Amino acid sequence: MDAPARPWPPSVGDYAEQRGLFRLLQNMLEELLIHKPEDPIQFMIEHLKQHNDDAPRICILGPPASGKTTMKIPNALWANLIRERLSNVDCIKQGWILEGFPENQEQARLLQSSGIIPRHVVVLYAADTVLIERNSGKRLDPLTEEVYHTTFDWPSDVRIQQRLVEPDLSEEEMSKQLLEYHRNFPGVFQIYQKILRSINADQPCVDVLSQALTYVQTQHRSAAPFTPRMLFCGPPGSGKSLQAALIAQKYGIVNICCGQLLKEAVADKTKLGELVKPYIDSGYPVPDNIVMKILEKRLNAPDCMTKGWVLRGFPRDIEQGERLQKACIIPNRVFFFNLPYESIIERLSQRRIDPVTGERYHMTLRPAPTPKIQARLKQNPKDKEESIEKRVDFYHRNAKELEEFYEDAFYVNADQDPYPIFEFIESCIIKPLP
Repeated sequence: MDAPARPWPPSVGDYAEQRGLFRLLQNMLEELLIHKPEDPIQFMIEHLKQHNDDAPRICILGPPASGKTTMKIPNALWANLIRERLSNVDCIKQGWILEGFPENQEQARLLQSSGIIPRHVVVLYAADTVLIERNSGKRLDPLTEEVYHTTFDWPSDVRIQQRLVEPDLSEEEMSKQLLEYHRNFPGVFQIYQKILRSINADQPCVDVLSQALTYVQTQHRSAAPFTPRMLFCGPPGSGKSLQAALIAQKYGIVNICCGQLLKEAVADKTKLGELVKPYIDSGYPVPDNIVMKILEKRLNAPDCMTKGWVLRGFPRDIEQGERLQKACIIPNRVFFFNLPYESIIERLSQRRIDPVTGERYHMTLRPAPTPKIQARLKQNPKDKEESIEKRVDFYHRNAKELEEFYEDAFYVNADQDPYPIFEFIESCIIKPLP
């Protein structure tokens, strides 16, 4: 019987994610399925030589007079012409922008079957009355075929003004084209809905352009494999534990607290736990080399390597961050929680614990339900103001260097309700890697 397949070492996953290998394999597989070449190996060699998978591929669509150009050519002829034009070396390497096509679902499918798949689709829209009014103001230069407008884009050259003519498209014909557009657009939307952005064209051109640029410069989330490896850093009381629990619960990743990991090692009476116990009993920090051995063992466990993890409580300074990196434990999402000192004191100094049940309470936010419970509540020595101040000072002494070390980190405003914080963290998780 064959031995079960072992998971990849963490360094292999890091290398593949950082260099986009999974996305590259995904794109190559798409090309193979579309073109079905006789010699797949040679086809992919040529693909790698010629294609730039990061080059822009943009479709700009919309009804007549919305701010893009459209042409009326039969579907099959259009697809052949576009395939010839967009398959040349310049378009493959530098990218392309396709205006006014596809106009219906059939044309969109023809594009896909030809291997022409846009990354971004921008759809301009405006009320029909606005578009009809715009069309009535259009003027055409028969010499250069440039299009001008009596209100928005009137030429300054008098000679150009004198030779401008009205387009042949009447208001009745314009209404027919709009009706046809509205009839066909749902089919196009169905094809491109995951990569489509609608932009209101009834606003200044600069604003339309700005919104379109912002969208086409974003990178869509890849369907390639992604294993979350998250790091939560922040002062005590900033909500790292709660957010880690929420993220772990929703996404099924492993929630790891460094301090809890050390206590578990002591409770399990492991060899490393025996080394840790004197430090925990005396209140002294555990040496980094011991912590790293325990962390490495846990983060290299099969559940962490396959499901991903969220870690808090380590690293606390840049030296510990460098130790993690040398051990090939490299997070792909780092979050710094920011919370004012006054809010930290308010959150922590009023925490109490019931020594009978172990239940935690807060004097303001979650008071004990009965006077009897209230009378027996105790305060953890760590939650006294003098202790809080020392821990916060220690964090801020090292925070700046850690932030510089993790330069692609996200910053969380922790001085708000937990659920907006969770939504922000979640949005950062589903974004592409920096």
